[in-house]
Amino acid sequence: MNKRSNNNERIKLRPLRIEDYGNMVESWNKAGLPIKVKGRESRESIRKELEVAGASFIGAFDRSKEEKPVGLVIANYDGRRGWINRIAVLPEYRREGVGSALIREAEESLKKKGAKVIAALIDRSNEPSRKLFEKLGYSMNDEIVYYAKRESPDS
Repeated sequence: MNKRSNNNERIKLRPLRIEDYGNMVESWNKAGLPIKVKGRESRESIRKELEVAGASFIGAFDRSKEEKPVGLVIANYDGRRGWINRIAVLPEYRREGVGSALIREAEESLKKKGAKVIAALIDRSNEPSRKLFEKLGYSMNDEIVYYAKRESPDS
């Protein structure tokens, strides 16, 4: 991904690196996403995910203060499907097209890797994310029930 802007010239998208980890955690917190810094969102877990060929971490940055992301998303490819995860946009940047730009960038990345189906798991109570994905052409599949087996509550 090149450093490029979306429709909103105020925002620039770029890949995130492990050096951005602290800012990622801060952005997730400010956006109200629950995070597990001792588990699946630990620095080591994120470092491993960044090293996997199928994972893309994408940040949205305000051009006037580029050091911290105002939004971010993780796009994973499992060899069959693309998964959009952990999308977060800071409250003061919502409804400005940042989330849409991040999803489109994630889709582009996943399609380049071969994904024919792109999916997202969204908490039923997360109405803003559900509406955003629906606006971008995603449809809810209410026939799927999600099960998880965790090693620990932080997993």
